[in-house]
Amino acid sequence: MARVRAGDTAAYAQLVVLHAPIAKRVAVLSGAGSEADDVVQEAFVKAYRALPRFRDGAGFRPWLLRIVVNETRNLLRGRTRRSLRELRLASEEVGTRAAPDPADVAVGDARRAGLLDAIDALPDDLRDVVTCRYLLELSEAETAETLGVPPGTVKSRLHRALASLREVMSDV
Repeated sequence: MARVRAGDTAAYAQLVVLHAPIAKRVAVLSGAGSEADDVVQEAFVKAYRALPRFRDGAGFRPWLLRIVVNETRNLLRGRTRRSLRELRLASEEVGTRAAPDPADVAVGDARRAGLLDAIDALPDDLRDVVTCRYLLELSEAETAETLGVPPGTVKSRLHRALASLREVMSDV
């Protein structure tokens, strides 16, 4: 970060290469869909411009991901929510394992589709926490920093979201 703050654009390019994949997954899973690349690009530009406000000792990744989440929210404001189809594509991109038995595959696909439907039906604040913790595998601290909420809020939202998902998934 010292090199980046000193104006070393090659150092910032290294940060972009390192963090772009997870930034894109955050954008897609937050609802940007096919516009995820635009959201990520704008987030990196805003992050670069905001470097003077970056706190020494803070993690760059959570800070960047918070910008990505905010950019995605800005994109979603004023237009309808993205279709579940894009969320399914994102979950496949994150990585799923198919069982070799066709019957297991069919059951797994149905459960996965049901889970994605249930996640998509969650309120935005709960869906964002589930996405960060379980689909992006961020720690609670990274999730809190990414979403700009206290760690206790992450825990309580996760508790509510998981209770809701358990209830919905018991019927699937």
